[in-house]
Amino acid sequence: MVSAFEDLGQLQDRMGILFSDLGLLQRALTHASYLNENPAYTKGDNERLEYLGDAVIDFVAAEHLYRRFPGWSEGMLTGVRTDLVRAEALAGFARRIQLGKHLLLGRGEEQSGGRQRVTMMCDAFEALVGAVYLDQGLAAVAAFLVPFLDASLADAVDDTPARDAKTRLQEWTQAQYHEPPHYVTVQERGPDHAKEFTVQVTVAGYVRGEGKGPSKQAAEQAAAQAALEVLTEPD
Repeated sequence: MVSAFEDLGQLQDRMGILFSDLGLLQRALTHASYLNENPAYTKGDNERLEYLGDAVIDFVAAEHLYRRFPGWSEGMLTGVRTDLVRAEALAGFARRIQLGKHLLLGRGEEQSGGRQRVTMMCDAFEALVGAVYLDQGLAAVAAFLVPFLDASLADAVDDTPARDAKTRLQEWTQAQYHEPPHYVTVQERGPDHAKEFTVQVTVAGYVRGEGKGPSKQAAEQAAAQAALEVLTEPD
């Protein structure tokens, strides 16, 4: 057990979190397949923590996007949040803290490569977040999770279907005015790992939309969406 506790200490160091209840952390790392083969193990599996963590991650991501991008529409917020918390993204977060090597798995799962499987990594990360929430509350979860979200934000915005706002605005302005919209970056602030750009879009000589985002492309998409909402709104 000494080596196991040393391993958990290393994991907590990488997370930047010291658990008050180490049993919660151990449970978050225990897959149901391990219990099936080790009935004397008393910590329980991580399925309930996974359920809780899934909901907590969705909430933290939604609140973070809502506060950081007040000009974004519901559709943009939802699209980016969905991309940020998809299974592949959460599995990537898990790998960054080397979560896989700390999991307790049954022999079958171990031999089939479960320690690196996307669904396994995603589920374990969700369970870990559930454990952090129960042990230390929502603020601790946000402090742990938001840096992961911010690091992935630019790619998530570029991948979301809301990126089509620029295409739709281009088509609309060409049809109405026979000229394209023009985008101007009016502000850039924040450290390199959490940049925020502000872009304005001009249509027929007038500023019709402004948007903010973690990249110029994302801010342009937000500005285009804002312009579309103004220009195509029914009288």
